[in-house]
Amino acid sequence: MTTAVVVGGGPNGLAAALTLARAGVEVTLLEASDEIGGGARSGELTVPGVIHDHCSAFHPLGVGSPFWAEVGLDRHGLTWRWPEIDCGHPLDTGEAGLLYRSIEATAAGLGDDGRRWELMFGDLARNFDALGEDLLRPIVNVPHHPLRLAAFGPRALLPATVAARWFRTETARALYGGIAAHVYTRLDRPLTASLGLMIAASGHRFGWPVAEGGSGAITAAAASALRDEGGKIETGVRVSARADIPPADLVLLDLSPAQVLSIYGDRMPARIRRSYNKYRTGSSAFKVDFAIDGDIPWTNPDLVRAGTVHLGGDFDEVRHTETQRAQGVMVERPFVLLGQQYVADPTRSNGSINPIYAYAHVPNGYDGDATEAIVGQIERFAPGFRDRIVATHSTTTAQMHSYNANFAGGDIIGGANDGLQLLFRPRAAVDPYATGVDGVYICSQATPPGAGVHGLCGHLAALSGLRRVR
Repeated sequence: MTTAVVVGGGPNGLAAALTLARAGVEVTLLEASDEIGGGARSGELTVPGVIHDHCSAFHPLGVGSPFWAEVGLDRHGLTWRWPEIDCGHPLDTGEAGLLYRSIEATAAGLGDDGRRWELMFGDLARNFDALGEDLLRPIVNVPHHPLRLAAFGPRALLPATVAARWFRTETARALYGGIAAHVYTRLDRPLTASLGLMIAASGHRFGWPVAEGGSGAITAAAASALRDEGGKIETGVRVSARADIPPADLVLLDLSPAQVLSIYGDRMPARIRRSYNKYRTGSSAFKVDFAIDGDIPWTNPDLVRAGTVHLGGDFDEVRHTETQRAQGVMVERPFVLLGQQYVADPTRSNGSINPIYAYAHVPNGYDGDATEAIVGQIERFAPGFRDRIVATHSTTTAQMHSYNANFAGGDIIGGANDGLQLLFRPRAAVDPYATGVDGVYICSQATPPGAGVHGLCGHLAALSGLRRVR
């Protein structure tokens, strides 16, 4: 029997281990922390009985992942819950752009831009399953659906600033801009329209659901599936050198490129080692979890029903603040992603006390305290929010890194999403998972298709390893 060791118990490590175990490989997964899950963990951070997601929160690509669907996480206790409104983006005027799973409902709320929203996203949402087959894998491949890809390509190549000009109203521009800001880099660079297009289209295809009970439920379901396939999980095992890894035919590393270098760098071919050394981290997240009494008192009452709320003002403000942050400047009003998971999943609340999840985009390694900046952004669109706070839990960029060593300097997306690195992660190669060391593969979110609790980085890396041994 083939044997394998997977280092790192995040979603991609679990997906890699599951793929191998389902193929008949004897798998052991090693996790440095006392709890598996990486960014997909949850628990009590503020007051007893109130459940917060530690990092990953909303999962359009999780519920739409062909790999998780094949595994059948629902058979292992996972239940998805959807908010009525997937995402809202308020403006200082009191207006708000609202993203529904229904593209028709979204368009109806965008007035003169309703038809333009449908033209921008309608075909992408309808054909998302086919489009995803080509986009959610390494880019150096023969496309399965070349016509769908050709229709997506011209829009995806644009800077987000250019794509936003398609819309005439500030409401639609801001709604798109907040979604595009998930690319986590300045929005005036080529290809930055692509992630906003994909996230919005996946939202119209699958919605932006949460896992009932917290994102840790995804991890628990994947771990249950792995054990059912005979896989072993060992926690509290820190791997810092090759001697820490038991002998195996395959080694898969749910680690950052820098961590892979520290373990196998002296055995990697020089050209691959150079690529890993040049791999750039992205900007960071400063996270604050709140326990509040009741709901947030939004100026726009529709936002009470939204699972996610983007706080950044109009499109031009989002563009400016993201540019400043990418240049290492901490702005007074950072872009903030706020989660109201409890509106879809009331099990996370304790009576009238509800969990609020919020993180600000900050420069990599930012060593200040952004708590007040985040509170200020919420107060800007919900006067009186501060009075409803029962408890607060802040997580600095350094604490993010301590929580998960893959989050270098607080970078929660596994590397900068700009330039060629947006296309080629962690290096330009037909098989980007291969490290150049025989039997050793990288399977973290630094590999295609990138960040997200979809498990595809781990799954595709494991398939690459299986091709070698089979």
